[in-house]
Amino acid sequence: MILSWLFVIALAAGIFAVIDGITRARGRGSSVIAIIEIIAAVLFLLSLFFPGIPFGSLVLAIITTVLLVIQLVLRGGRRRGGVAVTVVALVLFILWIVLAQHWIVIPGVN
Repeated sequence: MILSWLFVIALAAGIFAVIDGITRARGRGSSVIAIIEIIAAVLFLLSLFFPGIPFGSLVLAIITTVLLVIQLVLRGGRRRGGVAVTVVALVLFILWIVLAQHWIVIPGVN
C-alpha cells in the first residue's frame, strides 16, 4: 500500500462518514439510514486496506455518497455543526470518486 493523496482523501472521507453516521444514530431522526451509512462507510474503509471486500471501493463510495445526500436532505432539527460534518464527508467522497475514475487528472494526486 502506497501512501498517496488519493488514499488520504479516501481515508478522511470514510472517517467523516463514520463520525456523521454515529452522531446521527445517537440523535433523533432517521437512525436506520444512519446505521446503513455506518456499515457502508466502514466497509469502504476496509476496502481501502483489503481489496477482497465485496462490491469494491467505488460502489461503496457511491452508496455512501447517496446516503450522505439523503441524510443531508432529512437532517431534521439538528445543530448546524452536524451539517458541516455531512458536507465535508460528501465533498471528500465526490472528490475521491472524480479523482479515482480519472475524470479530472491532477498531477501528484492521482
